[in-house]
Order: sequence, then structure tokens, then C-alpha cells
Amino acid sequence: MTSFNLKDRSLIAVIGDEDSVTGLLLAGIGHVNQQRKNFLIVDAKTQVSAIEAAFQEYTERRDIAILLINQHVAEKIRPTVDKYQQAFPALVEIPSKDHPYDPSKDSILKRVQKLVGE
Repeated sequence: MTSFNLKDRSLIAVIGDEDSVTGLLLAGIGHVNQQRKNFLIVDAKTQVSAIEAAFQEYTERRDIAILLINQHVAEKIRPTVDKYQQAFPALVEIPSKDHPYDPSKDSILKRVQKLVGE
């Protein structure tokens, strides 16, 4: 197993709709390094394969501590999201302006409920 320092994980990545990503970029999470971004804007034309590729990239990067993903976008790649088991980067499903949060669809919340016996 490769050794790494948790202090190296200093970025937040986001996969979401334009409003969510823009708001988070305005809040200061944006980072571009050697053509590698820490965000993906998803619209109706975005291929599911592009969303999955971004998810894979962000979950494998050693500089990302948290991955935020709009819940309606996570639904498009639900099997991939459900398979994700790592502690870092932490995966957080967030609502968007047009799609409210639904706790019954959140894979992390389901896992926690299962662990606590609910």
C-alpha cells in the first residue's frame, strides 16, 4: 500500500449542474493545475461516461479531500456511486436548485443507517 499524507488532501471537487458548480467556484473551491480541474459541470448533453470518468478521476486523486456531487447527477451513475467505499475523498451528495435532496436515495446515508441498525 502506498503511503500518503492526509495533509496533501486540500481540495474539494464538485460534479453538478451549472448553478451548483458556479456557486461553489465563486465560494473559492476552483482549482486548475496542468489542465486538471476539480469540477465538472453536468448538463443535459453531458454523457454518462464523462460523469463516470470525472467521478473515477476525483476519487483516485490524492489532493482531493471531499467530493460533492448533486444527488440527481449521482442517480445517473448510481451503481458506481454505490460501489464507492473509501473514506477519502469523502463523498457527499448535495441538492440542487431544481432537485431537492431525497434521503432515501443517498447511498452514504443508507450505509450509515444499516450500520446503526435502522
